[in-house]
Amino acid sequence: TMISGFVKLGRLQDSIWFFERNPFQNVFSWTANISGFVQHGFGLEALKLFLKLLESGVKPNHITFTSAVKSCVGLGDFGLGMSIFRLILKSGFEHCVSVSNSLITFCLRMGDIDLPKRIFDKMDKRNEVSWSALIARYSQSGYPLEALQPFSEMVQCGFKPNGSCFPIVFSALASLEALQAGSTIHAHVIKIEIERDIFVSNSLIDLYCKCGKTKDGLNGQMDEAKKLFESIPVHDNVSWNSIIAGYVEYKQYGMVFEVFNEMLLSGEISNQSTFSSVLCALCMASLEKGKDTHGKIIKFGIQDGVVDTALTNMYAKSGDIQSSKCVFDRMPEKNEIPWTVMIGLAESGVADESLILFEEMKRSSVHEIMLLSVLFACAHCGLVDKGLQYFNSMEAVYGIKPQGKHYTCMVDMLSRSGRLSEAEEFINSMPFQPESNACAALLSGCWKYKNEDIAERAAKKLWERAEKNSAGYLLLSNIYASAGKWLDVLNIRELMKEKPLKKSGGCSWVEVRNGVHSF
Repeated sequence: TMISGFVKLGRLQDSIWFFERNPFQNVFSWTANISGFVQHGFGLEALKLFLKLLESGVKPNHITFTSAVKSCVGLGDFGLGMSIFRLILKSGFEHCVSVSNSLITFCLRMGDIDLPKRIFDKMDKRNEVSWSALIARYSQSGYPLEALQPFSEMVQCGFKPNGSCFPIVFSALASLEALQAGSTIHAHVIKIEIERDIFVSNSLIDLYCKCGKTKDGLNGQMDEAKKLFESIPVHDNVSWNSIIAGYVEYKQYGMVFEVFNEMLLSGEISNQSTFSSVLCALCMASLEKGKDTHGKIIKFGIQDGVVDTALTNMYAKSGDIQSSKCVFDRMPEKNEIPWTVMIGLAESGVADESLILFEEMKRSSVHEIMLLSVLFACAHCGLVDKGLQYFNSMEAVYGIKPQGKHYTCMVDMLSRSGRLSEAEEFINSMPFQPESNACAALLSGCWKYKNEDIAERAAKKLWERAEKNSAGYLLLSNIYASAGKWLDVLNIRELMKEKPLKKSGGCSWVEVRNGVHSF
């Protein structure tokens, strides 16, 4: 009792002192200390104590084993965890609900998705925790489809999912963009009156933000997400970030700024995720607002590589190359992500700057993203031969095998310069199926340089890879129109009507007198 009291108060040193001087040590006193260390985040100390217990000859009980397995999960010590697993099997505790639950968590954290299901299937008794543990770990380990199967079985077996289970399920559905299934479960959540739970609401907001463009054909889901957001009595950081990220995804940049300002006025502190989303929107909208946001980042003292990369990209795409390079130069560590600044420089019409930057930085380890940026810069500078030189040296000099994006960039480069036969040869010589973007780049070059023969072959390849993309049809139609082949134009238009093709609407952003206008 004394040991348990010290543990509950967090006085672990007193607990151990009393334990070591207790002449009547038993499994309960050992377990109280071991579980206490686990509860307070001292997994290593818990495992050391567990090993001493085994050396003493005292046999662990189900609570001892559960705590030991939890320690292994926290420390990521899978070797010791498997040893404890074997000891559990030898001791006959594998059928205990709490032990089985901890083993399911351990195995999934280890990356094994088959063993947890076998453990689960062999359990004599299961509770809501058992089902939730399996569902949670599948979802968190990147197996959303596998997470939904036990959820369905759980409901069919008559178990009622608890409040912590629904956010996990909604997260899995969001990953799969399964909007209709999500809407059905949302209706059930409303029925049992837990929709306003902050975790449930946040997961629902995320679901609707991610699912508005699914093949279900259901649009306007941001309205549903905003309605949910406004119904939450108290918003936390996750709520704000989810709705802001949703508006960025939908390219509703005006709403991004509006919600961001509401967040600041509410007193909620913005974090790295918030600023990354806002800066992504600012790339497409307003340099002045971007500078203002940069000031807020400095004010809040946020120093983060992801935010710095977003700032670099925002300045580059807004045409402020000096500020972009300034942020880039001040970054303490540069992994492959900040090299997106090179693409930003090329898009801003100063691609030669990105090539100079590459020559300065190639003494460090060169990676595939960096070389993609260099090829992109060569394409926008018209340096075709130099681009070919870089491409041909990828494997020989840098030991990097060209991927689909590198080939696509080369096709774009050759097509821009009118070397259409070489571009077509590049597509045909790819060691894998070409990306639809490669065919589209060649088709665009054919339209620019009025080459109908190659255009027809490129269009055919594009249709095979992107049946519902109208871009290829429109480009070929324009090529025929330029050549005065109006019957062919009519045939293409009729073909587009027969297929479910839509042309995406465009939107322009203009900044006038500190205001951003879209049309």
